[in-house]
Formats: sequence, C-alpha cells, structure tokens
Amino acid sequence: MLDIKAIQEILPHRDPFLLLDRVDLLEPGKKTVAVKCVTFNEYFFKGHFPQEPVMPGVLIIEALAQAGAVALLSQEDNKGKIAFFAGIDGAKFRRKVVPGDVLRLEVEIIKQRGPMGVGKAAAYVGEELATECELKFFIGE
Repeated sequence: MLDIKAIQEILPHRDPFLLLDRVDLLEPGKKTVAVKCVTFNEYFFKGHFPQEPVMPGVLIIEALAQAGAVALLSQEDNKGKIAFFAGIDGAKFRRKVVPGDVLRLEVEIIKQRGPMGVGKAAAYVGEELATECELKFFIGE
C-alpha cells in the first residue's frame, strides 16, 4: 500500500491535480488499484454543478490515468519520467460520482512496446462500475 507521500515520489502531479489518495495494490508495469475519496470540498464542485455536485467525467479519466501512471513509473527503467496521454478509447460513464463516494481505480497494462502502451481502466463506487475506458500512453523524459 502506498500513501500520498509515496505516490508523490512516483507521480509529478501536485494539488489540486493529484487525484489519488492511496494505492492499495501495485504490480509495477502490470497493474494498479488506487483510491480517490471524493469530498464536497473538491475545487471542481464549486462550478460542476453547484445545485447538483457531480465529478466531471474527464477528471475520473484523469484519476484512472494517474493510477496507470503509478504502475508504469514505478518500473525501475521509468523512474523520474512522465507518462503522457496518447489517446482514450471506448470511454463510457455508467453512473454519477458525487461527494461521499469512494472511487476504486483499477488499471491493467495490457500492451507495452517501448515508450508506448495501452491500459484497460475501470472506476468503481463500491461494486458498481462508474467509468471504463482504454488509455493509451507515452512515457517521456
């Protein structure tokens, strides 16, 4: 299990854009299961939407990408590098994510060739699927 300090040693993201609270499972280069505790105090709820706060789908995708980046950047050859988006395929949003939800972010690296690769990603609230997609990435300096 990785706490926020350990995550910050791997990822370059910082507040307000670090969207992981902890990592519960890490298989470097293969898989990450991370957690984002969604609170009413998140900056994006001020405008999305004040009358019915909903976590923007693009930020759920970003949280999944950060979870995938932990798997990639925890590999010895990738330490100190940055994982960039190269594409997002098949994104589907199955339920709203609202204050009080705990997102479980699961990313499995299904293909990697050189600095390019693909991760299968899913975000859950409890056992309910909230978001799924394939994330394409590029590892850069």
